[in-house]
Amino acid sequence: MADTQTCKREVELTVGILELAAETDRVAAQYQQQVRLPGFRPGKAPATMVKSKFAADIRQQVVENLVPKAFREYAEKEQLKVVGQPNVNDVHYHDGEPLKFKAEYEVAPEFELGDYKGIEVPYDQPLVSEEDIDARLSAIREQKADYVNIDPRPVVNGDFAVVALKSISGVEGPPIEQDELMLEVAGEETLPEFNTGLLGMTPGESKEIDVAYPEDYGAQRLAGKTVRFHLTLNTLRRKELPELNDDFAKDIGDYQTLGEVRDEIRKAILREREYVAQQEAKNKVVEKIVEAHEFAVPDAYVDHQIKANLESRLRELAGQGADLSKLKLDWEKVREAQKDQATKEVRASLLLDRIAERESIGVTEEELDREVQRVARQDREPVPTVRKRLEEQGALGQLASRIRTEKTLNLLFDEAKKVASA
Repeated sequence: MADTQTCKREVELTVGILELAAETDRVAAQYQQQVRLPGFRPGKAPATMVKSKFAADIRQQVVENLVPKAFREYAEKEQLKVVGQPNVNDVHYHDGEPLKFKAEYEVAPEFELGDYKGIEVPYDQPLVSEEDIDARLSAIREQKADYVNIDPRPVVNGDFAVVALKSISGVEGPPIEQDELMLEVAGEETLPEFNTGLLGMTPGESKEIDVAYPEDYGAQRLAGKTVRFHLTLNTLRRKELPELNDDFAKDIGDYQTLGEVRDEIRKAILREREYVAQQEAKNKVVEKIVEAHEFAVPDAYVDHQIKANLESRLRELAGQGADLSKLKLDWEKVREAQKDQATKEVRASLLLDRIAERESIGVTEEELDREVQRVARQDREPVPTVRKRLEEQGALGQLASRIRTEKTLNLLFDEAKKVASA
């Protein structure tokens, strides 16, 4: 029975009496060789006795052997692209009768590839202003700042206070302890309680302060907590910024003049903005292609996509310090909430694969090597070590697939009709 609105299928299959009997005899013979019965040497117990004593076990093993075999033969005969494992039910196994069962399964979707070139998408060529360059240059200058110790005096706004602190209460687990933490008094990133507590202190002075961390604070252990700290002011410093001149240019890289630095910054910002703008345009192209191709996708694909998205999000939370052991996830609720988006993502993936096939887009060894080298640089490991690990994990295929997808997206962007956004 087929439903063209889904990828679900159902079939009723039969295993004939002769094949059933032969498999029963074969399984019984295996039991006969393995079991031990009182009064008989191993392998010498009568077959009839073995069949009688282990009837339930033998029947179960026969079903486990024949059902997958019968379904596999059916799928091969019908040339089905079965997705996942079939759900077997209504098994009828009675003496003197054929073995009958029903199998519910899913097949890979079939669809015709429509237009995918010349898709109209909004796209504006990014621009870089002198103000953008000034801001980036200022950030680099901040990174090159020197912090100079100053003579002891009461703290005022704008000072950089080097403190030692240790939590006394308000946080679970071992205390938070830092011997040398530099805080900009009244700085944007400094919590108000630290600003208030430090004002007027002099180096060598200690006090206790309560710090209320916001609910969305980056460190999960501190988010939403009010923590009492013992705080000691060690040193006061002032920030000294380097002058923006040719010497500064030579100090930060292989440049001779500040003008060269500004040119390189302009190019870097432009590359960044072009990447973001092109990614947005590519996403729009894919969205429009997906909208133009309505076809069913297997639940197995959708569930796999949801789990992959969930695992990615959990890794992200763990990286932010979240305690995943305290998370209580209701899979059915997660699935219901994510199903529509995951279905679109699966459909997009299938369409991109089909487009890559149509356009004969592949991945060369050189392209794969470059990606492995990129991963090695990112992980700060030797290239051979990374390649071996990826091979053992079976991840080289995933890298190749990602490269192929990116090449396909580049084709779609190049072929798209770009129009100025309103």
